[in-house]
Amino acid sequence: MVQINFANKEIQCKVVYYGPGMSGKTTNLEVVHQKAPPSSKGDLTSIATEGDRTLFFDFMPLDLGNIAGIKTKFQLYTVPGQVYYNSTRKLVLQGVDGIVFVADSQADKIQENIDAFENLNANLREYGREIEAIPLVMQWNKRDLPTALSVEELDQRLNSMGAPSFEAVASTGEGVFPTLKALASLVLESINREKQSASTMPRS
Repeated sequence: MVQINFANKEIQCKVVYYGPGMSGKTTNLEVVHQKAPPSSKGDLTSIATEGDRTLFFDFMPLDLGNIAGIKTKFQLYTVPGQVYYNSTRKLVLQGVDGIVFVADSQADKIQENIDAFENLNANLREYGREIEAIPLVMQWNKRDLPTALSVEELDQRLNSMGAPSFEAVASTGEGVFPTLKALASLVLESINREKQSASTMPRS
């Protein structure tokens, strides 16, 4: 849920990178953290475990400057990919403002991608939220691998909603910033719509 600090004129938005294990979620954040200007980023916290690169979450406030005189900050999180950490996945999703779904493009990973997307839907519904109402961007990662499925097939199998999608090779940084930029735009558009809707509501 967007947090507004009127005293500091600051909006904080929460973005979560979701997807199956080893799909490239943590790599996305590492690339953003590495290439973002020092003045625009906080510390990147990563907890590695045996069997999964992220046990809890990566957290990085990313300052995207001022919008209408209000400073916007995006807090970036990842979820653990392994399904037995689902309680942690669910916890990280609480109050989410936008989601990047990172899919592994390899053909033998398609079912893991589908399962992770269904798990995302299920966890959101437990908070009384529908994925259709949340800004979402799909990232087709690992496009450099010879077993990568076509973008058309990935869209057909995983993107029935028609969300914006981006090809990526997160390990080299390709596609990482276009993905984040697109989601940030969607989140800010969503905030503006809510603000306009609130301003037009009749007062009792």
